[in-house]
Amino acid sequence: MEPLQIEQLSTRTPAVSAHEILAGFAPTYRFGEVSFDSYRPDPAHPSQAAAVKALREFAAGIGDGGSSGGFLGKLFGKKKSESRAGIYLDGGFGVGKTHLLASLWHAAPGPKAFGTFVEYTNLVGALSFRKTVEALSGYKLVCIDEFELDDPGDTVLMSRLMRELADAGVKLAATSNTLPGSLGEGRFAAVDFQREIQVLADQFEVIRVDGEDFRHRGLPAAPEPVRPADLSSRMREEFEGRTVAVDDFSSLIAHLAGVHPSRYRALLDGVEAVVWRDVTTLTEQAVALRFVVLADRLYDKDVPILASGVSFDQLFTPEMMTGGYQKKYFRAVSRLTALAREAQQQPVGA
Repeated sequence: MEPLQIEQLSTRTPAVSAHEILAGFAPTYRFGEVSFDSYRPDPAHPSQAAAVKALREFAAGIGDGGSSGGFLGKLFGKKKSESRAGIYLDGGFGVGKTHLLASLWHAAPGPKAFGTFVEYTNLVGALSFRKTVEALSGYKLVCIDEFELDDPGDTVLMSRLMRELADAGVKLAATSNTLPGSLGEGRFAAVDFQREIQVLADQFEVIRVDGEDFRHRGLPAAPEPVRPADLSSRMREEFEGRTVAVDDFSSLIAHLAGVHPSRYRALLDGVEAVVWRDVTTLTEQAVALRFVVLADRLYDKDVPILASGVSFDQLFTPEMMTGGYQKKYFRAVSRLTALAREAQQQPVGA
């Protein structure tokens, strides 16, 4: 067995080109090989099968000339399928929206992009708005997972980006961003989405995906943090033979402030596990939002976490967990908890 290789995220300063950033806009390994055929619609919820059918038809129209002619062409085209700029999948947690969106991406011809709402806003921050439009205007399909409505500035930015891409003939597809347990009124975000994207709203076909919300009971209990005295031995037991990034939590937080979020994926290159010493509750909104992006990239790469300090359900303040960005924080806690559980389930020497 190879020895443990120790690195530090807090000493990494990745340099990433625009081409490399764009190359990362593809489904993560969790959805790297999904398809419409691998999606299993629940017979108790006919909307799931209807969504698959609609997305298959949408995919078939991408790149066949139906997306040419720009925005005005979509408005006045003869066929309804040609007039649609995009599709919006609306539904709760656990119904397979990301699976369906990734299946659309796999089925469509390239060039094409797949990323979360936050990844696109970070792309604009890294490249500039105009260069982002120029880079994506030549794509046939742009998929936006978890379209967020909690930050007015970012929502306006994405609405403008989508309008310009639609005008360039790019097909668009997006999914809703919903909280665990958001049932009934407020669960479905289609009305809010259509209001926010304004003039483009009529060009989106809204597809409601019903189903059981497997996470409706709220956040899973976070595992107990590792005792500081046990952290080193636990790391060697759980992650033997792996490349592990070991950082003091405070040093990592300070380092993230100097690394653009668009580079967080590259920050984790080659890292197979992370260990954080003395995790503390984040009290500043800007710091917390940056950390949410890192949590998403760790989850994308399925990187297990061992940590001492406070448990992940105490990572954000109560005010944050009930405030305007609560969806981001709930998602981060849920994902970090899953990665912490994964670390504690690793077979020794795996």
